[in-house]
Formats: sequence, structure tokens, C-alpha cells
Amino acid sequence: MEDKPIHNIDILNFKRNPYPDLKEMRTFNPICFVPQVKATMICDRDSIYECEKNTDVFSSVQPKGLMTILMGQNMMRKDGKDHLSERKTIFKTISPITSRDHWKSKFETIADNIINKIRDIKSGDLLTLYARELSAECLKLVTGLTNMTATEMDRVSQGMIDGCSNYTGDSNIEEYCNNCTESIDAHINDIVGKVDRNSDFSLISTMLTGNLSADQISANIKLAISGGQNEPRDAIAGCIWAALNFELKEHLLEKKNWDQLFNEYCRWMSPIGMSPREIAKDFSYKNFFFKKGDRVFLMFSSANRDEKVFANADKFDLERDCSKSIHFGAGPHYCAGASIASTMISLVALPKLFSALPKLRLLDKEKYDFDGWAFRGITSLECAW
Repeated sequence: MEDKPIHNIDILNFKRNPYPDLKEMRTFNPICFVPQVKATMICDRDSIYECEKNTDVFSSVQPKGLMTILMGQNMMRKDGKDHLSERKTIFKTISPITSRDHWKSKFETIADNIINKIRDIKSGDLLTLYARELSAECLKLVTGLTNMTATEMDRVSQGMIDGCSNYTGDSNIEEYCNNCTESIDAHINDIVGKVDRNSDFSLISTMLTGNLSADQISANIKLAISGGQNEPRDAIAGCIWAALNFELKEHLLEKKNWDQLFNEYCRWMSPIGMSPREIAKDFSYKNFFFKKGDRVFLMFSSANRDEKVFANADKFDLERDCSKSIHFGAGPHYCAGASIASTMISLVALPKLFSALPKLRLLDKEKYDFDGWAFRGITSLECAW
């Protein structure tokens, strides 16, 4: 692999804005090694779509990966029958039917309660006041950890996300992540004996009913929290920003195409910027030689701005066909929580907020920043209403 294409990045600049580097990689070397993260990045959409399905080579089983080390081996870090078995076990919780018939009404109650609390404040940071609170309260129900506060849910989620993307090896980030996983285990141990295995749709309930081990329950609850809080939180806040920044509010209230806002935002911003894989055996693909054990990043944030697939890919376009976007991934590891996330955001969070606060506006269009490359979101959302 001595002659493999190499692309160097400034990690801080890449974190602030990864898109120029990703565009350069797509243009000149869509598969290339990035020394700063010690991984090969695959950047074009069609290659990612194909490789993600080839689990015999691009394996999710990563014993030395950050997620496995810090959170345990959850279903996201398994392939084949082991992955499918655990995924089937939790289907009762995450299915489209359950999302529509069970979770939606509960999410609506949560949204209404939060909106009633903030309505008379008239201004504030909706990332914390609304998006964070709503996603955390919903996730408490979905996981079954109703004994955890929304603030703690957000803290441990962010701590694990930071730990799983700690490719520079910062020991303080690792220590903090360990503190977060210990908190989750304590909350699981506190509530597991109180869960109704028969009528409860929570993840803990379905995993107990499915006779998963304590380690499997712990690892998969951590997985659900790491992705189920951070990503919906950032997507809710990001969609609010996009609707106001691009002056789409009146159109959305009339057309009620909140799902299109959500899908285009996730394509354009990619809250989940990448998914790691480990090469299971020596393999050649498009003149690039992968060696067993190599670390590979499937760069969703690049795929979703691939000019060969999306015209004017850097432009936010509410009328765009997003069917080829892979913001939820592809293949057997397509996001298990996609239906719950879509229900929470497209059917509840966005229409509820904009209908309740007709005067909602950004305080200053010039003062909003986004951050992150493995996971990406808006840093604050100061609004008035």
C-alpha cells in the first residue's frame, strides 16, 4: 500500500468545516488514506453504498475499535446472524408500526409540555430549551431509563459520542466517556427489576423478554443513547435553523412537508458524518488495495454531497429528491432507529413547534456555527418567538 493515495487534513479545520477537504478527495482521490486519523476514507456515494453492504470485507466487528472498547460490543459492532438476532429482538420497540401507533402520541405529549414551558419566555437557545429536552425525554421512554434525568441523558450521550470519535487519543475524553458509561450501567441496574416485560415497549423490556444477556443489554442501551440523543437533538435544532435561515417557514406551514425538510437537512448536513469499518481480509477495490485489519471510514457526509448524484449538492433545496441520500446508512446496518427518529422529528418536533410559535425567528443569521466531522451539529440556536 506504499503507493496508495494520501490526503492530509488539518484536524481542527476539518472539524469546523469538513466539506472542502471532502470535495477535494471526491474529485481527485475518492478512496485515500488520511494519516491524521490513521484511516482510509471512502468518499464517493456509490462506493460507500456498495462497500457498506459487503460485510465479508468491510466488517463492523471491530474488537479494537473505540466504540467496542468504550461501550461494549453492541449490535452495531456485529455482522451476520449475531447482528440480525439482536436486531430482531428489539424490532417490537423500533418498528414503523410501533413508532406510529405507540410512540407518536407519547412524543406529542412531551413536545406539548416543553412548548408550554417555553412559550412565555419569548427568546432563548432552542438547542437546549427544545431540541435537547425533547429528544432526551423521548429517549427515556424508548430505552426504558425513566429514572434518568434529561440533562444526564444528554450528558452521557455526548460523552460517548466524543469518546467514540476520539481518534486523536485524548485521555481526558476517554476518562469522561468511561464516567458516562458507568452512569448508564448504574441506571440500568437500578431499573431493570422494575420493568414490565409484557406490556412495556421499551428497549430494556424487549431485550429482557428476548433473553439477551446483561452485557448485551448494557451495550445496546449505550448504543441507543449514543445515537438516539445526540443525533435527533442536532437534527431537530438543525432543521429549525434551516427552516428559518432559508425562509421556508410559511411554505412548510402550508405544505406540511416536514419530512422533506428533515431528509434534505440530513443529506445536506449529515448529523452522522461517517461510519467506521475494519477490513476483514485482503481486498482490492477500484485499484485500491485494502489490507486485513485496515481501518476504513465510510464518509456519509461526503456521499450526500456527491456531485455525480446530487445536482448543486452544496445547496439546501427543499424540492430535492433525497431518495439516494444515505444519511441513515445502507444495507444490513441501516439505522435501526430511523422510524423512531423520523416520527419524533418530522411528525412531532417540527410541526408542533412551528404551529405553536408562529412568530419564531432567528435572532441573528450571522451568529450560528456548526461543528464536527464524525458527528456534526449546530452549536447553539438563539431564537425569539
